[in-house]
Amino acid sequence: MEYTYYTPTGGLPDQNQRARERAQFNTAYAVIPRGVLSDITISLLPGWEKTRAWVLARPLSGFAETFAQLIVEVAPGGGSDHPEPDPQGESVLFVLAGHLRLVTDGLGHELEPGGYAFMAPGAQWSLANDLDTPATFVWVRKRYERAPGIDAPESFVTTDREKPPQEMPDTSGYWSTSRFVDPADLRHDMHVNIVTFMPGGTIPFAETHVMEHGIYVLQGRGVYLLNQDWVEVEEGDFMWLRAFCPQACYAAGRRPFRYLLYKDVNRHPKLGAPFTG
Repeated sequence: MEYTYYTPTGGLPDQNQRARERAQFNTAYAVIPRGVLSDITISLLPGWEKTRAWVLARPLSGFAETFAQLIVEVAPGGGSDHPEPDPQGESVLFVLAGHLRLVTDGLGHELEPGGYAFMAPGAQWSLANDLDTPATFVWVRKRYERAPGIDAPESFVTTDREKPPQEMPDTSGYWSTSRFVDPADLRHDMHVNIVTFMPGGTIPFAETHVMEHGIYVLQGRGVYLLNQDWVEVEEGDFMWLRAFCPQACYAAGRRPFRYLLYKDVNRHPKLGAPFTG
C-alpha cells in the first residue's frame, strides 16, 4: 500500500473563491476543511523559533474537552528546546512532510514522513529542523490523567510502516486500524491510531460512545456520518466529534481513505463536584 500524508502549505485563497466553504461548527461536531488552513489562520507559539501552527482543536466549553490538536510547520533552522508548556502534558507527534530531529531522554531520533513519537507526561524533549526544507507534523496534546496504582507510560518512537494495519473482524481487510499502543495497557489514557478504509470499506453502523475524537484525514476521501448529517471529507480535512456523537463512514474514490484518530480512553468518567446539599 502506498502511504501519502496531506500537508497544508498555507497561502491565501483566490479572491474569486466563494466565502462559504465546507466548514461546520455545532454542539455535536466540527469540520475544518483544508482550505481554511491559510496564512491568516496561523498561530505563533511561545518557545518555538521559525515555526507557525494551525490550531485545530483546544479545550473549550462546547468544543474539545480533553485534548488540543495542531498542525505545526517548522522552517529550516526552526524548532524548540522546550516544546511542551504543561508539566503534565503528553503528546503524539506524527510527521506529514520533511525531516525533524527529536531528542528525548538523551537519545536522538530522525523523524521523516510517517514518523510517530509518543512523548510521556512530563518528558523533556526538543525538536529541530536541521535541513533546508520545511517540516510539518500533527501535534496532539493532552494533560495526563493519573490513576491509582498505575504508572505513567514511557516515551517511544516508531513509524507508520512499522505498525501494519490490523484487520477489523469480518471485514476482509476493507477496514483496518494501525495501533501504536496496546489497547489493554491502562497506563495510556489516550490512543492516537491510524484508521484505513479500502475503496468500498465502511463502518456499517452509527457508533455512539463516550470517547471524544479528533480526526485528521491523511489520504483519500470519504463520506462521514456526524450526528445526523452525512458530510464529504477529503485529505487535509479535520473533524472534531464530541462524546456520544453518532458516527459512521464509507470510503469514496479509488484510493485508500486513511485518517489519524485521537480518542481518550481507559479512565473512569469524572462525576464533578460532590453533592453538599
